[in-house]
Amino acid sequence: MRRADRLFEIVQVLRRASKPLTADTIAKELETSRWTIYRDMAALVAQRIPIRSEAGVGYILERGFDLPPLMLTTDEIEAVTLGAQLVIANAEPALARAALDVRPRSPPSCPTTFTRSSTILSPAHCRRPGRGGMTGSTFKS
Repeated sequence: MRRADRLFEIVQVLRRASKPLTADTIAKELETSRWTIYRDMAALVAQRIPIRSEAGVGYILERGFDLPPLMLTTDEIEAVTLGAQLVIANAEPALARAALDVRPRSPPSCPTTFTRSSTILSPAHCRRPGRGGMTGSTFKS
């Protein structure tokens, strides 16, 4: 894996984490050495990525750090969210993890129905008055 790809993946791993992760844990997930993770973390911190660490505890990405938002229409946000949630619910773990990374992070223009991580969308979520949308007969899971 190229270093740039690994640095990006480290940020993604930290974004998904709900608690501090040790260098060993990150190294196992990325199939590299703990020393490589130490060097990469130093590089990320030097680039002002808000990573906090404590010896013996691990690394954590400070809240609020995220990738810049994409400029998407409401329909595009809904399409991406629907697709991502279907993949999360039905795909193999590696692809589901990628879908978790792509899922919108509550942009202001996105209805809360489409951003709740616990909600799996159904055809009813896709219907809007006056617009048609998917129906139960055309939606196949």
